[in-house]
Amino acid sequence: MDELSPIFAIAVAAELAGMHPQTLRQYDRLGLVSPTRTAGKSRRYSMRDVVQLREIARLGAEGLNLEGIRRILELENQVVALQARVRELEGALADELLNRPGRRVFAAAESGDVVPLRAGTRAQRNTQVVVWRPLTRE
Repeated sequence: MDELSPIFAIAVAAELAGMHPQTLRQYDRLGLVSPTRTAGKSRRYSMRDVVQLREIARLGAEGLNLEGIRRILELENQVVALQARVRELEGALADELLNRPGRRVFAAAESGDVVPLRAGTRAQRNTQVVVWRPLTRE
């Protein structure tokens, strides 16, 4: 069981959130909190839904209207989804780097071009010594 498991009936969720069940039905109609439905069409709330209901109550107590609350919740849900996507991409990148180590190593050539290098190799450097002598006019 995790925070997304739909386990609470509407009466229990309302009690946990400190609200009336009719308020939860209204929030469902408005799309503020959308519980899952059973085969018999009854609502089942998760712990995350209850936390979201408490957040709605807190924001309402601070004076926000339901449309403002809906927008805040929408943005918070987008943040959560984007954070999950970032973690997914970080994992994919880490896997890629582990599976193909050293394939993305580059150096700059004397001409300024980008030169790919194999893992464990160093860029060839020109090690010639050039002595500069000023021209003397005799």
